[in-house]
Amino acid sequence: MKLILKPLFEAPLTPDFIEVIKTKLKGKEVREGDVLEIDLLGKPLKFKVIYAEPEVIKVTDLTAIELSKEEIFSTTLEFEKEIKDLLLGKSIIAVVFDDEVLILNQRGHKIFNQKFEKLKEVRVAKNTVLVVHNENKLTIIQV
Repeated sequence: MKLILKPLFEAPLTPDFIEVIKTKLKGKEVREGDVLEIDLLGKPLKFKVIYAEPEVIKVTDLTAIELSKEEIFSTTLEFEKEIKDLLLGKSIIAVVFDDEVLILNQRGHKIFNQKFEKLKEVRVAKNTVLVVHNENKLTIIQV
């Protein structure tokens, strides 16, 4: 669970500030795109949620929070398996593993995930993913 917030004010923020934000948001439901107002020292400070994983998240102690000065989006996703291939569609990313296909949107949110026996080939055209598996099966996934 992760949040990336953009401060909507001009002031330097120390790394300790993230823990204060987490404490103020703990237990609240936050959505990607929301503008949050956090009261600190009697002043309301606004932040825009530029990324939330999942897209709607209830903030807990385990939620990772980052601050970004820009709305340039960058995130790193880490998987337990080795990535064999990446394929881009019009608005999707297909991540291919040895026996699995994971489809993400352009912001890295999971759209679809499925395991396949004897995964042979994966292709993407626009927002359609074609998966050849079990030597003679074709699965068509339209997103």
